[in-house]
Order: sequence, then structure tokens, then C-alpha cells
Amino acid sequence: MPACCALALWGVPTCASAQFAAPVAAGQQSNSQSQSPSGDAASRQASAGQIAIPAESAPFQPDVIQNSAADSVAADAARPGDASRERSARPAPPPPPTSEYEEFVSTVVGKPLRRFGSELLVPEFRDFVTPPTTTVPTDYRFNPGDELRIGLTGPVQAANLRLTVDSEGRIFIPRVGAVTIGGVRYGDVHAVISREVARQYRNFNLEVSVAQLHGLTVYVTGFARTPGSYTVSSLSTLVNAVLAAGGPSAGGSFRSIQLRRGGRLVSDFDLYDLLLKGDKSGDAVLQNGDVIYIAPAGDQVAVIGSVNQEAIFEVGPGETLQDALLYAGGISTVADGTRLMVLDALNQDRTAWVEVTAAEAQARVARRGDVIRVLSNVGIARPLQQQSVLVTVSGEVARPGRYYFAPGTRLADVMAKAGGMTPEAFPYASVITRESVKQQQRQSFDRAVQDMEFLLTAQPLVSVNRSSNVELVRSVVSQLRGREPSGRLIFDLPVTATALPTELIVENNDTIYVPPRPVTVGVFGAVPTPASFAYRSGATIRDYIGSAGGVQKLGDRGEIFVVRANGTVVSKGALSKQALPGDLIFVPLDADRGEFWARLRDITSTLFSGVAAAASVKVLSE
Repeated sequence: MPACCALALWGVPTCASAQFAAPVAAGQQSNSQSQSPSGDAASRQASAGQIAIPAESAPFQPDVIQNSAADSVAADAARPGDASRERSARPAPPPPPTSEYEEFVSTVVGKPLRRFGSELLVPEFRDFVTPPTTTVPTDYRFNPGDELRIGLTGPVQAANLRLTVDSEGRIFIPRVGAVTIGGVRYGDVHAVISREVARQYRNFNLEVSVAQLHGLTVYVTGFARTPGSYTVSSLSTLVNAVLAAGGPSAGGSFRSIQLRRGGRLVSDFDLYDLLLKGDKSGDAVLQNGDVIYIAPAGDQVAVIGSVNQEAIFEVGPGETLQDALLYAGGISTVADGTRLMVLDALNQDRTAWVEVTAAEAQARVARRGDVIRVLSNVGIARPLQQQSVLVTVSGEVARPGRYYFAPGTRLADVMAKAGGMTPEAFPYASVITRESVKQQQRQSFDRAVQDMEFLLTAQPLVSVNRSSNVELVRSVVSQLRGREPSGRLIFDLPVTATALPTELIVENNDTIYVPPRPVTVGVFGAVPTPASFAYRSGATIRDYIGSAGGVQKLGDRGEIFVVRANGTVVSKGALSKQALPGDLIFVPLDADRGEFWARLRDITSTLFSGVAAAASVKVLSE
């Protein structure tokens, strides 16, 4: 840097042109200034024959710029983190009240239904102010009150120099002067400051960043949840201010949020564009003094049923029922896409639901108060001819496995697909289970258990064993409720049958098990030696009970029953019946020996079949 420039920085008048210094030492020059005129003559004479020694130059010291104490205190007092903590400490606003239409639709639907956006846009306990760590965009323009952080290295040095833009849009850099940056883009401010520093220094390095942005004052008016004046970040947009105000009120619009600046309309933002499409193109950046007006809510319709988002939506002029469905995310995977139901809630003459086809929905304009219901295809019993059929075949067949069949397939066709039965098959004992039968059995069984529990607990209060019987009731009911119906279909086939019922129409998820021919008969219950005995052709039930040692003293001879291999039960006169392969013979305990068990037998005989009652008493008593 030229010496004249360096001197100018320190307030020394600059020279007109560069000159060589006089060849004298610095100390001699200083002494000569204090000597008398006669001394000057002697000095000149003495130095005439000497060579001047150049003075030693001091090492280079760069200019150092530091923050003033006042600036440091002001910067520390305005840390954005403190403001953020203050905002987060504010209590959350109360939940928004429901509108009259929301309450009406919730009654029609049978569950709470809110306006679309009320939960997505304004959830509780959230800080809506733009955080101080947000990246400053390059097109941001500086305003009074914004604070910059500047760093300089080279001939001039400054570390963490914090400068605030004054009311005239200027910052003052010590040893450089005032620099106007008000209205300058953040992407251009480095070049602007660098150009001003270059007027004084060369070969320097400059770093510029934003230390803090001054807040803006905006006004949220109209149908806002909490209208008023708000101080927001300089980077805030229209949506940020609306969120800070709690969003639209129960009567406010999500479709028309106007931004006015200096008396003119800058933007009319539709929040549905943001929520449904992710489009923020109309979300303008705010400036100081902006006014945001939330318009009153427009026409509203409710969309319920098999859609991806059940809610109440605002519809614009000319928008159709199809547009309302699109706001709801379209129909769900299991919806009936051919039609929908519409209820005109405001029409006093017609209060019934009206069916509208898909084509009509595209042309019919949605009217204020409409309730649109999309029907579901799930949970509807289809005719057999429309059911897809998956059947599992196992046991004594040539090709066991799972097979798909067309609706309405007969059992004979299923067995043919499985290759037919093997020579060891015993069709009489085949087990065919069906889901629809299982559900019916479950419902009937549950009702019977409930009735039985009520009747058993309604014993006279004077019963001697009432306290102990209550515990027995609980134990019996608990065991019964833990049992799961099998869903088995019972067929009255002869024991010599060689095929299953050929005309039976199979249903989806049917299972068919063909067992091998059994070779035993089981005897259980109140007998000395319960066991399975080898089948003897022509032997009776009495013969097999005799093989087990006969009926014990506690056994009930009158209630002996037999469960056949095909699932049927033989009770009355069972002793004289001929035994069949796979029979299970039960000798129950004599229920008349106890008050509770006698009552249980009587009740179960009424609610269930007599045979099932005897079986229940036998199993539960043991």
C-alpha cells in the first residue's frame, strides 16, 4: 500500500508525489530539530564527510477493528435463542370450537368429523414462528434492524464484527465508513461491502453472514382464530403468520387467505394447494406492515365412507361432487366406484339419500350442506356364483393340496381334481369344515353360554351351597367360552359309503379331510379301565363297555352316549346299538348326586341338545 494512502488513514496530509527520505538517521533528525542555528551549521559540516545510516523500519501492524462495548451488549441481549425460548414457553391455545355444520354431520355419521385442515394445519402445542436457524435465501433483502456478522483478514482485521442496519438502511464499518445495504439482496451484499472496503484496503478477505434478522410486524384480520398484530421473522411467509394466529376460525376459509400491502392485493392463497398438492407458489414472503385477511368460509360439504380422508371440505363455485371426492383423496381400495349416495341436508322436502352414478357425480355441482357417502364392497355376502373358491383337500386322496375353483363348483369336481380317494379312505368319517358355518356356531354358542350363566346364577338365595356354586358357575362358563366351534358339516352317510356328497357346492376356504378307516372303538368316562379297543364286527356298545370293566357306581347308565366317526351322536338306547369303527363311547357321572350338576344338566338340556348337555356335564365335571 502506498505510504501516502497509509498516512491518509491516520489523518496525515497526503503528499502530492512520492519522494525519497533524507539520508539521515532518525535520531539525528530528531536532535537537529532541537538544536540552535549554529548547531545546524556544525552538523552540516560534520556530516559532509559521513555516509548516512538508514533508520530501522518498524514491523507491519495491520489495522484491527473491534466491536464496541455497546454493540457487544446489544448483540448479547438480542440473541434469537432467548426469543425462541420465550415463544416456546407460551401456553398453547385452546382447541378450536366445532361449527354447527360439523356437529350436524358428526350426528349423521355417528362419529366426530372435522373440517379438512383443522388437524393437519393447526395442531396444538406447536411453535409456528420461523426458527432462528432457518437458512437465509439469497433473494432476501435487508431491512432496518437486521444484524450482519463481518470478518476481515489481511491488512485490516475484524473478527465477529456485528453491525446493525440503521433506519436509513446503512451499516457503519470502522475505518471504512457507512455502507448502504437496505434493500440489497443477501446474495449481493458481499460484493457491495467488498467494494466499499476496497476503497481503503487491498488484498483483504471478507466474510459476511447474517447474525440476526429483525422481526416484522404484520396484522392478521378477518376470520382468524386469534386475530391481531404479530411480530414474525423477516423470513416468514403468509402461511407462517396464519399459523401464528392459530389458522382460520370455525367460520374462516381455508380457500381464500388474502395478503394486502399498501392497499393492494398481493396474493390470494388457497391453503388446499399446500395441503393437497404441496404447492407454495402463492405463499408470499411478508414485509413490514403487511395485512393478512382470512375470508369467511365458503360452501361446505361432507365426504364420508370408503374414501382416503373423511372430512368436511370447502367447495368453490362450480365444483362438482367429483371434485369433492378428489379433495378427500379419492375413493379407497375397497370402495364401490360405480355409485355414491348424497344427502341434501338443507332440503326440507327430501330427506332421504339419493343414489348418484359416477357419471352424474362428474356433472352434478356440489351444493352447500351436501353429505356425500361412498359405499364399501367389504363385508357383503356374495352369491355363491360370484365367490372365488380356494379349497384345501387332505388325507386319503391321490393328490392332496390346495386348489382354486370357479364359483359354483361341486364337491365331486373337487375330489376329481384331487385324484379321487385311495383304497384306505373312509368317507363315512370325512371332516368338511366351512367358515360360514363356524361363524354361525360361534354366535349360537355364545348366546347359549350367556343364557346358561344367567340361569345358573339365578338359583334361590336359600340354596345351601350357593357360595360354592357361584365359583362353579364361573369355572364352567370360563371353560365353555374358551371352546372354539369347529364349523364341521355333518352328513348322514352310510358307514359303507364310497364317496362324499357329490352335489354339495363348495365355498371359499372350505377344508376337506378324508381319514383312513379306523380300527378301534374308545370307551371313556365312569368305567374302571377307559381305553381304545380293537373294532369287532357285530359287537354292541354294551359289549365294549363290558370290555372296559362295566359302569362304575358313580356312572349314569341312563345318560350313556356315543359320538360316531361322522360327528353324529347316539344317546337314547345306545347300549343296544351296534358299534361302528371310530366310535367314542362316554359314560358320564351321575349328575343327580349333586344339586349344581343336576341343575346344570337341566339347563344345558334346554339350551343345547340333550346329547350336548350330557357331554358338557361329563367333560366339565371331570
